[in-house]
Amino acid sequence: MYCDVLPNITAGSSRQTAYEPVYDLGSLQKAMGRIREAQRIYAGFTQEQVDRIFLAAARAAARERISLARMAVEETGMGIVEDKVIKNLYASEYIYNAYKHTKTCGVIAEERAYGWKKIASPMGLVAAMVPVTSPTSTAIFKALMALKTRNGIIFSPHPRARNCASASARLVLEAAVEAGAPEGIIGWIDQPAPELTGMIMREADIILVTGGPGMVQAAYSSGKPVIGGRTGSVPAIIDDSADILLAVSSIIHSKTFDNGMSCGSEQTVIALAAVYDTVKSEFIRRGCYFLSPDETEKLRRTIIVNGTLNAKIMGQKAPVVAALAGFTVPQSTKVLIGEIKNAEPSGEFAHEKLSPVLGMYRAKDFDEVLDKAELLSQDGGCGHTTSLYVDTVQGEEKIARFGERMKTCRLIVNTPLSQGGIGDPYSFKFTPSALLHLFSVLQ
Repeated sequence: MYCDVLPNITAGSSRQTAYEPVYDLGSLQKAMGRIREAQRIYAGFTQEQVDRIFLAAARAAARERISLARMAVEETGMGIVEDKVIKNLYASEYIYNAYKHTKTCGVIAEERAYGWKKIASPMGLVAAMVPVTSPTSTAIFKALMALKTRNGIIFSPHPRARNCASASARLVLEAAVEAGAPEGIIGWIDQPAPELTGMIMREADIILVTGGPGMVQAAYSSGKPVIGGRTGSVPAIIDDSADILLAVSSIIHSKTFDNGMSCGSEQTVIALAAVYDTVKSEFIRRGCYFLSPDETEKLRRTIIVNGTLNAKIMGQKAPVVAALAGFTVPQSTKVLIGEIKNAEPSGEFAHEKLSPVLGMYRAKDFDEVLDKAELLSQDGGCGHTTSLYVDTVQGEEKIARFGERMKTCRLIVNTPLSQGGIGDPYSFKFTPSALLHLFSVLQ
């Protein structure tokens, strides 16, 4: 399916780039000074130089995709190695192929008849947060985007992922420097702490934040421009005209990917009454487990603890999540599904769960479907993602209504969301990105 691959180039040398650990405010201030100085030099590079560096860095990250995936799972205790390998490959090879011909230096568009030019210029110093859910792929992606747009970048990793995130950043840095980038163009905090994260937010020229609500809110309160990857309460609608096998298969494929840790994965399913029982039977046939009322209540109390998502369930397999809630399910269980009536954002099943857990709702008609989906997306999902499974020939009018009602950035039809929402693997006309709109803003 994806035939365009990275050119085979010689791996970088074993030479280590100069690096001083960042563990307090003083060392962080020095690190940011070094990155700014490197970025001032890098801002004068030509497109040819930048593209050579971009290629070398992407190639190095793709080459180490397996070792970085293993490191991430071992350190965080979350997710699936094979799926993190795919994430790392997407963040390196797919992203490289998507942007390798994109101009990011100097005049990138011109209309002489109107006396008009568009000139790409870097932002400067980028502060980048790295979440525990996708630490290596996020670090690779953001570092490559900074390199392609001639920006310097400093990472603040989640404390539970500091080693694998910094290893990813170091890998990209060393490959970039070997290819001609200035020493110190990429940096990271070795011992993450709130005061250090706060400092890079205040001092940077732009912030790229991927993480929980607290981190995102802190970034938006910094006074600096922010590109934020928020939580998503993502509903998936199954219409009565949909291909049920396709819909259920796609949702399971998406929801089990990396044990459900993608913020764009389905959090709830809304099925029309006419096909609700058929959908339920297909989920059961495919290895999903529908909770009893007692189990639903136990899991409800486990999803949210003290007003926040329970970190213990994040990235765990369905049987582990069930055990944490106090009941057992077959070890082959793929997804836990609670049948819920209350679609209010206050309901625990309406939240982002970052685990193979779904809430499932019944709707009597398409109007009620849209009402529930709109309500569910209000809990952090506005601006995020929704999906619809429908017959695209018979359902053109429903697709149009779906698009008009949903206040989300990505509206996906008949596609698994974890894979389809990021662009390229499934949705070829979506600009590939692990963080929406990042590329155009950095230049």
